[in-house]
Amino acid sequence: MRTSIASFVRSCGIALALVVPAFAPAQAAELVMVETQGCSWCARWTEEIGPIFPKTEESRRAPLRRVDIASLPGGDIALTRRVVYTPTFLLVEDGRELGRIEGYPGEDFFWGFLDRLLDDHDIAAPGGAQAVGVPAGTPNG
Repeated sequence: MRTSIASFVRSCGIALALVVPAFAPAQAAELVMVETQGCSWCARWTEEIGPIFPKTEESRRAPLRRVDIASLPGGDIALTRRVVYTPTFLLVEDGRELGRIEGYPGEDFFWGFLDRLLDDHDIAAPGGAQAVGVPAGTPNG
């Protein structure tokens, strides 16, 4: 009897081990900002967008991770092509580049380019949608 119970428990454990990875959540999307020290456009983005970005819907859809261009190509991102310009914003999901914004076109254009990139790849925020380009908790956010 003890042997059959142990066999049953072992069988269930193996079956569970085979099923659980199938239901593991996919790695969320992220926005990877590729920058380099001394980049004036990177500094401008940091000044104009940096403080507000974590409070926006776009950040909920694709949180920001900053990397130095010297660290690319890295083992954690499969790039579609080499990154040449800084800043370059890579939309990455499951370790794979989906799209990019090369350069920083200024605050007025950045939000539109980012929203289009996120929409084109059906990147949704967890828990529903809200106004884009607006900090969460503001009248329109």
